[in-house]
Amino acid sequence: MGDDDERVRVRGMHAAVERDGEEDLVAVEEPLEIRVDGAPLSVTMRTPGDDEHLAAGFLFGEGLIDRWPEVGPPADLAVNAVEVRGPLLRDPGARSFYTTSSCGVCGKGALEQVAVDAPALALDPPLPVLARDLLASLPDRLVQPEFARTGGIHATGLFAADGTLLCVREDVGRHNAIDKVIGWALEQGLVPLRDRVLCVSGRLSFELVQKAVVAGAPVLVGVGAPTSLAIELARDRGLTLCGFARRGRMNVYSVPQRVAGGPSTLGQDGDMTPG
Repeated sequence: MGDDDERVRVRGMHAAVERDGEEDLVAVEEPLEIRVDGAPLSVTMRTPGDDEHLAAGFLFGEGLIDRWPEVGPPADLAVNAVEVRGPLLRDPGARSFYTTSSCGVCGKGALEQVAVDAPALALDPPLPVLARDLLASLPDRLVQPEFARTGGIHATGLFAADGTLLCVREDVGRHNAIDKVIGWALEQGLVPLRDRVLCVSGRLSFELVQKAVVAGAPVLVGVGAPTSLAIELARDRGLTLCGFARRGRMNVYSVPQRVAGGPSTLGQDGDMTPG
């Protein structure tokens, strides 16, 4: 950008970039300001679309709301802003909520907060023990049209226990994609997600585990690898964390009791062992 022969036209979640007569599609990344009762609370870099669900999912994951709020465009109709009607459940204090598309809110303070806001997940029904091959197949069931167009966007899917895809959202930020799905579920009255599974298209970071636990999802599946802190939090909160889900295989890093069968499981000491 800045070259005379390059033009960008935004088309929904992607932009058409023209250079020397050829067109390429790239994912759109723009800031979104989340306001509460007119006061700015958060700025996140996201792909436009489902901004209301993004705002609600973010606030829910931070323990600031516990139900679908009144949300919509701000009264001044500001571009790239969304307004939420309070009051919030707690004072967010001086904590900074600026997030980039690659990293959401994370760290020791958030680890302590999730233990307060989200009790450990139970192993009891209604969620049945799920087949390993079903869980490993979930990434292949994600519908990702914008990734197919641009190659630069993440996806989160919400699945029923039988593998039915209930909702999928895409965004340049993996934390935004999961917030959009959780916000949708909150509006539909499906939270807590006791008998459903979340699946993400990339690596499994601490922030994604935190959001899944707060939403009450007992299982989180990812195409990529988990981080050490993600595994630590999943084990502490009783979340079944499955990584490297691809080509019918996956690794289970915590609470394998919810997974039936498979080529890999967890040993008594919690380390990965071949099955």
